[in-house]
Amino acid sequence: MIDIGITAIKNITAHRIGNKHNGDELFLSKKEISLNDAHFEDRLLKFFLSSLPLQDLHKFSSINDDFNENVLYRLAKELFTGMSNFQTISVQIAKLLYDASTHPQIKSGDLFVVHLKNISYHGENINGLGIFKSESKHRFLQLHPSGDQMELYLLEGILLEKLDKGALILQTEAGDGYRVCSVDRTARDGEADFWKKGFLNTVPCNDEFQQTKQMIELAKTFVTTQYVEEFDTVKTDQIEMLDRSRDYFKSRENFSTKEFEEEVLHQPEVIASFRNFKDQFEENKHIELEEEFPISVQAVKKHQGMFKSVLKLDKNFHIYIHGNRELIENGVDPDGRKFYKVYYEEEH
Repeated sequence: MIDIGITAIKNITAHRIGNKHNGDELFLSKKEISLNDAHFEDRLLKFFLSSLPLQDLHKFSSINDDFNENVLYRLAKELFTGMSNFQTISVQIAKLLYDASTHPQIKSGDLFVVHLKNISYHGENINGLGIFKSESKHRFLQLHPSGDQMELYLLEGILLEKLDKGALILQTEAGDGYRVCSVDRTARDGEADFWKKGFLNTVPCNDEFQQTKQMIELAKTFVTTQYVEEFDTVKTDQIEMLDRSRDYFKSRENFSTKEFEEEVLHQPEVIASFRNFKDQFEENKHIELEEEFPISVQAVKKHQGMFKSVLKLDKNFHIYIHGNRELIENGVDPDGRKFYKVYYEEEH
């Protein structure tokens, strides 16, 4: 879907974004950064883009059914249509991010605003607007020859292998909020929604990736919460259902709710509980899951870790269950100690 193999930088600038809540300053650069080294540009592109989940697309949310009421959408549109120049747009984005940095735990950092070209989207070359924030500083040593000896300096800077926050706005689907992919590696506690909701203000696209992703999360959450609470189950029953769920998504090209219920959930009472849970899940997430849709292979690969089939026994044992539920039994011995009995044919 998205290929950044020949993507290049058209314009780049950097600003210093403090935490407004803590009284930190906002430093706005008045000029763009000049890049005259192709190798350096390649390293920057890798730093900016390699951490982005390019298949996990979102879009800007509309306010009162008008995307132009979304400030970042409007700024991206002004850049893409030539209504404003890049430097002006970058300053406005920096001010917008500074105004959104009101949680006391949000770190100060360096903001890079980048105008990109030659992004392949469904075979079409388009432009993009990148917004990348680095909050982590790393110390490193640097040696310089001075006369007949070497001088050692302790410096501090940005490690080009770790992007803290980033977003890529693609110049496509303008009438539907553009397409945006983003990452936030430092979100925690109260600032968890800051980057995507407080600043970017985006919502998931209703494509096959999102449908598959949300359905995987729904299945996993149902099995590990509602199924356990409502029905008299043991841990191995839960793991067996997780295994069936995982195998269903890995072996099918298309998802069918009815087929999933029959092949994974089995019992009518469990199916009824799942349907009620699904309704609540959609309401809480403000989404609508289709009854049938193509399964995204990328989404399955990325999220299959949700179906962990591990039986954890105190801190002594982890039993990985991948197959026949009938080959493992649980019980209690005369002394009241719990145990599992495992049958096998070969030891590897």
